[in-house]
Amino acid sequence: MSPLSVTVEIGGVPIGGGLPPALIAGPCVLESESLALECAAAIREASEAAGMKAVFKSSYDKANRSSVSSPRGPGLSKGLDMLAAVREASGLPVLSDIHSPDEAGPSSEVLDALQIPAFLCRQTDLLQAAGQTGKPVNVKKGQFLAPQDMGNVVEKLREAGCRQILLTERGSSFGYHNLVCDMRSLVLMRETGCPIVFDATHSVQAPGGLGDRSGGDRRMVEPLARAAAGVGVDAFFIECHPHPDEALSDGPNMISLDSLTPLLKSLADIDAARLKGEES
Repeated sequence: MSPLSVTVEIGGVPIGGGLPPALIAGPCVLESESLALECAAAIREASEAAGMKAVFKSSYDKANRSSVSSPRGPGLSKGLDMLAAVREASGLPVLSDIHSPDEAGPSSEVLDALQIPAFLCRQTDLLQAAGQTGKPVNVKKGQFLAPQDMGNVVEKLREAGCRQILLTERGSSFGYHNLVCDMRSLVLMRETGCPIVFDATHSVQAPGGLGDRSGGDRRMVEPLARAAAGVGVDAFFIECHPHPDEALSDGPNMISLDSLTPLLKSLADIDAARLKGEES
């Protein structure tokens, strides 16, 4: 896949423009400040070892959990304080989801980029509120959309004045409790002129597959990420946790912190080989 001339910059981390892929990573939901700091330190170490720039991601509120009893996170105010502490301690830019237009303003005062969840990617008011903040916006493609449909999402953001846009592939619904990844989506979404992110961990999710929560198969994270590296993407989105099986959200599809470095090195090697092949 040919490189873009467009670069999106998140807190000093450039994504796109033909640069090596960046990393967006962190635990699915903010569980505690100490855990977030532990993850951020490991992400910085692993990304530097692989020659990648990194952005820390974690959600202050998981508004779309399967069950009303599922932990959602610390909420907007406390969560933003935790993310500010992570940036201060680690030096990594920070990103989190917003779920309603009234979250855009307060979030943009702390976050280096705003993220629109897949389920909300067509919500016009939400997109416009995010776009009007002046911050970069990462939109996850809905599991129910074709990649070409993301052109309408981009148009809404650009209409709101946003030019720093990332699009993320995270799999498409395939029957009940299952997702599949169509690697053509990476190429087709790139035609919008936006840098493309591959979400390697949500792509292996089994939405609602455990009844009151989602399941997943983290064994498939590396194969899918390697495939995306072979196609060529501008960033990888990888959720990680020191003990994924004990995580409060999305444990089955997150990877452990100690597996992050070898995975990133593998992806960097594949991307370098891809570029060499395209040049020859």
